[in-house]
Amino acid sequence: MKVRKSATKDRRNAPLAAGMLTLAVGVVHTGAARAGDIPNEEARVDVVYENATFARRDVGLSKFRNTLKIDIDRKLGRRGAFDDIGVNLKLRGTFDGVYRLNEDTYGNKAGGAIQLENTVGIPAPSVPHGGGLGSPTNPLTAGLAGLPGGGAFGFNSTDPSAPRYNPNEGLVVLGEHLHRTDGGVAFAVPVRPCDKDSRGCIKDYLDASRQELESPEFNDRWDFIREAYVTGSVPFDDGSSVFMKVGKQQVVWGRTDLFRVLDVINPVDYSRNNIYDELQDIRIPMWIMQAEYRAGATETFDDLNFAVVWNFDKFRPHNIGQCGSPNVILDAGCFIRGMKNLWDNGGTVANFANLGMPGLAATDFGPNQIGIRKAHLPSWSLSNTQLGVKLEGQKSGVGFSLNALTYRSQLPSLRGGIPARNPFDPVGAVDTQPQPHPYPYLIAFDVHFPRVNLIGGSMDLQVDAIKSVFRLEAALTEGEEFPNGLRKRLFSESRVFRYVVGWDRPTFIPFLNKTRAFLISAQLFGQHLLDHELEDRPLGKVGMPDWKSNNIFTLLLKGFYFNDRLSPQVIMAHDFRAEATTVAPSIDWLVSDNLKLTVGANIKVGHGARRFDDCRTCNPFHPFSASPGQGPNDGSLGLGGFEPLGRFRAGPIGMAQEEDELQFVMQYKF
Repeated sequence: MKVRKSATKDRRNAPLAAGMLTLAVGVVHTGAARAGDIPNEEARVDVVYENATFARRDVGLSKFRNTLKIDIDRKLGRRGAFDDIGVNLKLRGTFDGVYRLNEDTYGNKAGGAIQLENTVGIPAPSVPHGGGLGSPTNPLTAGLAGLPGGGAFGFNSTDPSAPRYNPNEGLVVLGEHLHRTDGGVAFAVPVRPCDKDSRGCIKDYLDASRQELESPEFNDRWDFIREAYVTGSVPFDDGSSVFMKVGKQQVVWGRTDLFRVLDVINPVDYSRNNIYDELQDIRIPMWIMQAEYRAGATETFDDLNFAVVWNFDKFRPHNIGQCGSPNVILDAGCFIRGMKNLWDNGGTVANFANLGMPGLAATDFGPNQIGIRKAHLPSWSLSNTQLGVKLEGQKSGVGFSLNALTYRSQLPSLRGGIPARNPFDPVGAVDTQPQPHPYPYLIAFDVHFPRVNLIGGSMDLQVDAIKSVFRLEAALTEGEEFPNGLRKRLFSESRVFRYVVGWDRPTFIPFLNKTRAFLISAQLFGQHLLDHELEDRPLGKVGMPDWKSNNIFTLLLKGFYFNDRLSPQVIMAHDFRAEATTVAPSIDWLVSDNLKLTVGANIKVGHGARRFDDCRTCNPFHPFSASPGQGPNDGSLGLGGFEPLGRFRAGPIGMAQEEDELQFVMQYKF
């Protein structure tokens, strides 16, 4: 197999880190202000060490993350036309030892040899295993294609010296941690770090080495510089001012927690702890310029501001988690890696072909026939930057904002219709180059990140009569793309309306605490696909697997004891359509002003995996791939299984049903 060389990149991290520490020292020791300026304030320096140790059911250690955070804040006073100039620098470095301490699950020894389900001749889905990765005489190869068995499609699992070597090692079956194949499709997914096993690794996207997985901040984007920005304001005689903030930063729009509606300017690192960490810790800071005109009180409003946000950084998507790491949201990183391996090297797909017998045959595919070809990551250009505007104000105690943003989708979209090889063409089957034209309904894709436009707004209001604060937020987007089995390229656009209604209230619960109120915070998050498509076909539903309308409810209950040094809480979230729930109880203990301990758990219950059409009954290669009665270019008849599209119906909570954890976090502030 090919191994990506990353040692040179890794060695560069040391001088980068040393250079940033030098910069940190420089910020602290900036020279005194000039005569007549406001004197410098002393720099504030906070240094925090954190250890997060998680244990997952049936897996063992799932996190042993050690993090050092350095936060430097320096006020420089007045400089020329600017008042209140400040410099802020946040550094963060992590080492997660789980990739070495539990390397059989997440490191260089992860995965193994697998078998794939093959229910031919036996009523499906009664047989859990059978067939094999790269079986030497596959029924499709020897029968339907009329070609000799034993790798006629270019799939090589036996000769290490030959190109496209795809051995049965270091693999798992797609979705095996959550469900049995149970008569549906599935295929092999490599799970070792990409410097150990490069199969399925897409260049510059989900291609991390072990070092990059265990120390994710030390990379080519210099993420150990968590934030580095300068702030200042220019005052005017009428009392208004212009506030500026330029540098690597997080821009927080909106008023919600856990699920984002307006807060979409920064991508998110879901590999850190799925959706469950504070957004402050998992947003990926970007190089951004903010300019805000602060008009103050006007004749109509008690306060009014207008802001422009320009994200001029090179695009980067969400980190959805690389397959083989502990947190892979929706298990999407595993689907992408397995599909990339199928395109590059060929492979076996369980229960794919119907040979006119009971059950379905495990089927070999060669390179460049199905899978994911490449990812189109937008290069830097002015047209690829992101621009937003916000009008924010307050009237009679009601805060509000109106927002507009044009940006790139931070989630991947799979676009079909790429040139691919026809496995039933004797010339195409042995040709090393793709055919010169695409095939409709073929499960062969490129990854794209489309342009999205958003308009929305938010509001918060305090209702003293019931001692409550209500938070409202809504956004409408156009340009988002979703899988869609009704379209020949297997995707389509939809406008999306999202909203959240939040309620916060301090509430006394006397039998739990007679002297201190509990914080109760509830949210209802909604998502509606306005251009949703779904049809009933002979074998099931075909169209968009995402729910047309769905809601997620969250609830936080937090208490305080012993002068607020002991704080128990429970967070719950329920996905209504997925029928999936997570419950996360925890206790924070402030042992001293410097030491904080947290013990908690994350438990999921519910429906788990969901089924949906998987395009096995699509007909891209008529007549060879046709089911009885199907004509040329006909789409799917609706036969489905858990993989690959059921994940969109299960949602991030449902796809993590087997990831219950016990969690311990220790923080020490120096």
